[in-house]
Amino acid sequence: MASALTDKLSRLVKEMRGQARITESNVQDMLREVRMALLEADVALPVVRDFIARVKDKALGQEVMSSLSPGQVLVSIVNRELAATMGEGVSDINLAAQPPAVILMAGLQGAGKTTTTAKLAKHLIEKRKKKVLTVSGDVYRPAAIEQLKTVTKQAGAEWFPSTTEQKPVDIALAALDYARKHFFDVLLVDTAGRLAIDEALMAEIKALHAALNPVETLFVVDAMQGQDAINTAKAFKEALPLTGIILTKTDGDSRGGAALSVRQITGAPIKFSGTSEKIDGLEVFDAQRHAGRILGMGDIVALVEQVTAGVDMAAAQKLAAKMKSGSGFDLEDFLSQLQQMKSMGGLSSLLDKLPTQMAAKAGQVDMDKAEKDIRRKEGIIQSMTPLERRKPELIKATRKRRIAAGSGVQVQDVNRLLNEFEQMQGMMKKMKGGGMMKMMKRMGGMKGMPKF
Repeated sequence: MASALTDKLSRLVKEMRGQARITESNVQDMLREVRMALLEADVALPVVRDFIARVKDKALGQEVMSSLSPGQVLVSIVNRELAATMGEGVSDINLAAQPPAVILMAGLQGAGKTTTTAKLAKHLIEKRKKKVLTVSGDVYRPAAIEQLKTVTKQAGAEWFPSTTEQKPVDIALAALDYARKHFFDVLLVDTAGRLAIDEALMAEIKALHAALNPVETLFVVDAMQGQDAINTAKAFKEALPLTGIILTKTDGDSRGGAALSVRQITGAPIKFSGTSEKIDGLEVFDAQRHAGRILGMGDIVALVEQVTAGVDMAAAQKLAAKMKSGSGFDLEDFLSQLQQMKSMGGLSSLLDKLPTQMAAKAGQVDMDKAEKDIRRKEGIIQSMTPLERRKPELIKATRKRRIAAGSGVQVQDVNRLLNEFEQMQGMMKKMKGGGMMKMMKRMGGMKGMPKF
């Protein structure tokens, strides 16, 4: 996310850390570079001016503690002010209303509003344990109504039907009545978007807001839009009392200016960010952690959360027991590990949350190729019978040809996977008992460590 901005600011962070002391001269030099980086990232000019003024004021008045270098102090100020620009901490979704709590989704066409509605439904179901109903008021695009129906089903929520012959206000009121009678906790209303702001769009969404009196009015904005996002945000803020913002496509290779601008332009907190196209690709927005990512410090907390959410603890414990015993590890376990890696959101999603230096090293690996390799291995194992997975030694030439044909690969690919599996099996046998210590000693990993 915001890779160009991240690259520039993380490079500045390295230079700043080498500063011997804070002076007006080196602060000015540093701020000039920061200003250029922010403007190139499409951050709104008023936001840049305010940010630079705050950093300068705090940097020049900062006392340097003996335990910190001046460069570290400057980095901490930039980090803190980046977080302040995007809003302090976490701003949770407000459901403090007589059920059903109505959430109105606003934004331009193409911002990802419909998919985000379903993602929010999934979040409310899983994290807040709510019963959620969705409805589409987009009577101009029949495909939008069908899309919401499809993604709502994927999210595990219920969809209220609507047609292009109905009026948006009538649809919304009918859905609200249904939600009340069937004891839904939340009603998510997906509204119509346009390719550009126009009077008809604003009049329609104002009428919806007046009829529904929503507890939350969320502005969905494409993080890749740059300055256009700021203009759109201003228009929606003037038309509606926005209570929050959802940034979509933050995983794209965008300039990232929207994240730093919309909070200050609208005065509404950023509540969520879309991190992938998957139905679970929605994160609660934490300004402090987002600032760390922009500065190339990574987001280890989000990484741990993503890994933990994607890990089947029972399967992990079962594998740990097999590793401890040094026996019983089969191709079913190997397949389980591959599938858990996929459920974590893929390698590139994990890489995005690593600090810049670590990500750069990991980035030397071709991620697309690595993910394709994982899918290929998964396909090969799934083309095997349950008996073959439990007893790979049964897989001889005839079976290999059948497995290769079934998974659309060459026999050499099947051989390669079986060789990898045998190597893993061998490693696990060596780990049994004190085998791990012996292995590390042979590898030189125990040099300098006390003997037990």
